[in-house]
Amino acid sequence: MNFRTATTSDAPALNKLVNSAYRGDSSKKGWTTEADLLDGVRTSEDSLRRTINRNDAIVLLAEEDGELNGCVYLEKQNDALYLGMLTVKPELQGKGLGAQLMAASEKHAKQIGCKKIKMTVITARDELIAYYGRKGFVDTGFREDFPKDPAFGIPKQPLQFMVMEKSLRD
Repeated sequence: MNFRTATTSDAPALNKLVNSAYRGDSSKKGWTTEADLLDGVRTSEDSLRRTINRNDAIVLLAEEDGELNGCVYLEKQNDALYLGMLTVKPELQGKGLGAQLMAASEKHAKQIGCKKIKMTVITARDELIAYYGRKGFVDTGFREDFPKDPAFGIPKQPLQFMVMEKSLRD
C-alpha cells in the first residue's frame, strides 16, 4: 500500500470513496456504514477541495496499483491531531487497511509534534467505539451535538458525537 497526501485533483475519487463507505446501499458491504443512521451524503467534491486546501490539515490517501482504497483526514489542533473521515473501501474492510491508516496517522502526528490524537464517533456506533478502544482510544466524557447541516447528512434519529482521545508516547 502506498500513502500520499491528497491534492484537489483527487476530490472526485475521494468523494466517491467516502460516500460509498458511509452512505447508501454500497456502504452496507462494509461494517462502517452509517446508512441506518443517516440519509444524504457524507461529503461533496466542493467540501473535499476546501478540506484539501486547508493549511493546518491533510487528507492522507492509501493507494494500491493506482487505485484509491482508503483515506483519513488529519488536522493539527494545538498539541493534538484530529483524526476524521477514516475510510476504507467497503469490500476491503476488515483486512487491516484501517489499522495501516491509523499507524500512518500516528506517525504523522509525532512528526508534527502532537502529543495526542482526538476523534469524534457517533455514540450509536458501538462497533466503531470498540474498534477505536482496541487501538488505544478512550472516551473523554465529552459529547458534541451532530451538525444540523444537511451537508453532513440527515439524521434518522437524534445523534451525538463521543470525543475519544489517544495519548502518544515516544
